[in-house]
Amino acid sequence: MEKVEDKIAEQMVSHMMLDMGVPAHLKGYRYVRSAVLMAEEDMKVVGSVTKLLYPEIAKQYNTTDGKVERAIRNAIEISWERGNKETFEGLFGYCSESGQGRPTNSEYIAVIADEVRIQINTRCGEN
Repeated sequence: MEKVEDKIAEQMVSHMMLDMGVPAHLKGYRYVRSAVLMAEEDMKVVGSVTKLLYPEIAKQYNTTDGKVERAIRNAIEISWERGNKETFEGLFGYCSESGQGRPTNSEYIAVIADEVRIQINTRCGEN
């Protein structure tokens, strides 16, 4: 059962990210997806992105923490400018057109992870 839920979570994250305008060819796309899946499993990582999240992703992809952070920030900036405004409005309560700045890396990751967790729990009947 765990494997099926993991696959469902991965598909949900991918669909959400594409809807939010994160281009799949960016390295940041893979890093954000990994970060969201890690956060969906354990939200503690979002509270310590520089000490837990970025190093773990850097190890997974054989790169540095700084490159992971920059690639994620770039992916979020692009999605903030080009993504589906209604999706951002629904998830964050605001979008780029409202004049507010883009969400931080940790906020972006946490919101998507929380939404995925809610949807999975709803599918599995564990409200």
